[in-house]
Amino acid sequence: MFIIIVSLIGYIFGCIHGSQVVSKIKKVDIKNSGVKNAGASNTTILLGWKYGILVALIDIFKATVAILLALFILKENGINGDTQTLLIYITALFVILGHNYPFTMNFSGGKGTASLVGVLLAIDWKIAVIGIAILLIFTIATDYLVVGVLFMYLSFLVTTYLFFGIEPTLIVVFLSALSIMKHLENYKRIWKKEETKLSSMFRKK
Repeated sequence: MFIIIVSLIGYIFGCIHGSQVVSKIKKVDIKNSGVKNAGASNTTILLGWKYGILVALIDIFKATVAILLALFILKENGINGDTQTLLIYITALFVILGHNYPFTMNFSGGKGTASLVGVLLAIDWKIAVIGIAILLIFTIATDYLVVGVLFMYLSFLVTTYLFFGIEPTLIVVFLSALSIMKHLENYKRIWKKEETKLSSMFRKK
């Protein structure tokens, strides 16, 4: 029963898209413009960093709120320990699935990066600090956000295993594989030297 509850919470919150909010404000079809992705990076490319940050904040905190709500419900019903941890990771899984495959956008959404940051913030502050630091270090060092994202997932994988064991780690393995699949076009553009660099995104006001 609680698996169904947290899955629904995760998926419903995941379907709330920052890009849809900004699309209505600016009357721009973000999903079908630029690099055709409903996320903060494409919003930044199309509309500048201010709107990109707005999209990122919505996508980050919807994940945090979803997990905190699930955590509240679990605690209120006496669900603690390893069971609670696993259910929280299931919530995180469905937040990302909701973001990537929202029913509000015909099951074609974003890539889940900002929502993963929100997941990290809600799960454990130590995991969040490590993951976000690695994201920033590798993004700045390479000038490619997608490289930072890849290493953030790797850090999430390692820290989850160290802190919480094998079952939550298997969920992160799936999320990591999903992220790699969703970013394949980005990797191909990097190889062809066609990927938009982080520094060029922030030149646009």
